[in-house]
Amino acid sequence: MPGECEVQERNGRQLSRWALLREDIECVLERDPAARTRIEVFCTYPGLHALLIHRFAHGLWGRKAKFTARFVSFLARMVTNIDIHPGATIGRRFFIDHGAGVVIGETAEIGDDVTLYHEVTLGGTSLSKGKRHPTLEDGVLVGAGAKILGPVRVGSRANVGANSVVISDVPAGMTVVGIPGRIVLPPEARRITKHGIDLDHHLMPDPVGKALHCMSERIVQLEARLAALEHRPEGEVECVHCSDPCGTSAAELFQLEETSR
Repeated sequence: MPGECEVQERNGRQLSRWALLREDIECVLERDPAARTRIEVFCTYPGLHALLIHRFAHGLWGRKAKFTARFVSFLARMVTNIDIHPGATIGRRFFIDHGAGVVIGETAEIGDDVTLYHEVTLGGTSLSKGKRHPTLEDGVLVGAGAKILGPVRVGSRANVGANSVVISDVPAGMTVVGIPGRIVLPPEARRITKHGIDLDHHLMPDPVGKALHCMSERIVQLEARLAALEHRPEGEVECVHCSDPCGTSAAELFQLEETSR
């Protein structure tokens, strides 16, 4: 296990906590346009304070000092309004913007370059002692108020929309919105409306929108067929097996039917 002032990197090298702190400050400057200077970030960002204290508490947790670790995390929550269980595993360059109301459970696992906004919950849905909290892979962004519940996996570079509730796995690179969370189709897979009604509002389709879109398409088709029937000469009927008029009059068709009986 790494020493108290070191963290194990994925490639096996050791990274000092000072190096981690520099990374944490730089990632805040990169991701928050309101951040101006390093000293401002260090002194005024509760997300950074919560992360620094969590690393200390997580080290205590790994050394079986469970009560001390929980007490340190409790103090951090009182100061920062961010509740991170000391058992949670958090990667590098983790950024909590604003921070208020963030909750991260014991068995949560967070990769590198992850961003959370305020009031995000990484919660459990089981009373079991095993894995019961989410796993966020590298580069995940979770919007304000979102809830990710249970041992689900959010793939790398995925986005979770504000106030969404995610209860199932999210593939890498996808965006999830709504309650319950549903995947927004990528741009190349989105269906463009052809008849002047934008049912994919803000490019976030939902099942109701898709149903209305299908109904709109069907109405247009029926109106076109009705218009064609209205302009057809009297007595002309439409062939059952093709879309072109067959030219047979109604009287001739009736006579053919009588003959076939």
